[in-house]
Amino acid sequence: MTELAFIALGSNIDPEINLPLAAARLSELGNPNAVSKVYQNPAIADEPQPDYLNAAVLIETTLDPLTIRDKLREIEADLGRIRTEDKFAPRTIDLDLCLLGDRVLDHELISLPDPDLLKRAHLAVTLAELRPDFLHPITGDSLEEIANELQKDAELKPRPDIVLQGHE
Repeated sequence: MTELAFIALGSNIDPEINLPLAAARLSELGNPNAVSKVYQNPAIADEPQPDYLNAAVLIETTLDPLTIRDKLREIEADLGRIRTEDKFAPRTIDLDLCLLGDRVLDHELISLPDPDLLKRAHLAVTLAELRPDFLHPITGDSLEEIANELQKDAELKPRPDIVLQGHE
């Protein structure tokens, strides 16, 4: 059965190079359906570091959540991502499965929907661009409603100079 996979992309190490490369690789998971704009926002970290560039891609896929997670980690590794103890360390690319249809999953390796979707504007805004009317499987709120609420206090800056494959 085909499901919609909402995948968030982020980078603050050569993001102008790494975001487009990662977005192109996501077709390995299924058929790309939509791509968000790219936004710049401050890093969430204790130590100063470059701003992040964030976007999201919607894929139609038949893959299960753990297979998607494994493939995302493989793409991250191929693009030079090195995982450390620091959850907020700078990175070449960060790929996260945020929603997979209306699935709710609490697994040691992945939670669906991603809990940060209700806390982080850079996730909510980019995902809402993909499907504004898509309903969060737990809260029942549309992605657009979640994005509008979180965007009020956000420091998101559109980056029209960077366009990902599939975004008009």
